[in-house]
Amino acid sequence: MPDPLFVAFVPGVTPGKWERVWRERRPIGRLELVPLPQSAAFAAIHDGRAHMAILRDTPATDDLNAIELYREQPVVVAPKGSLVAALDGVDLADLADENVLPIDLLSGSGEDAVDLVAANIGVAVMPQSVARMLSRKDVVARPLRDAPETAISLVWPKDGAHPLCEVFVGIVRGRTANSSRG
Repeated sequence: MPDPLFVAFVPGVTPGKWERVWRERRPIGRLELVPLPQSAAFAAIHDGRAHMAILRDTPATDDLNAIELYREQPVVVAPKGSLVAALDGVDLADLADENVLPIDLLSGSGEDAVDLVAANIGVAVMPQSVARMLSRKDVVARPLRDAPETAISLVWPKDGAHPLCEVFVGIVRGRTANSSRG
């Protein structure tokens, strides 16, 4: 039996549905989900601490396979009661007079930016799933209509892949347990 399959995932991504299918098909277990910031998850793929990772905006490369799982819309997180909060949706031009706070999802979760938004220091642009994960009563998230979406991809090494990688790929692609492809 191979060692457990370690799958890192970035903030906002919820791999629970795939974990449930895995557990149903492989009742003994052998799947370990590891939440990590983007840069740490990417590093874990390269140094072997993770066999696969669910990352943002990471295309296939010479040494990595990548399957785009879905795309997420960006949102603007603003203090409740602000002008941005009064809008149903926001365009980038609407943010011209706003203090747009930097958000570093490479090394963190974005929680620090949401804390600053709640303190009425500015607004923050982030993927919708991250805003949902960090939601609070004193901030709101509004769709950012004209900004690029974020791609969420499953990534794993082309060489020396864990023997169970293909099983997990099949699960995220929606293959049934009886599929001839595993």
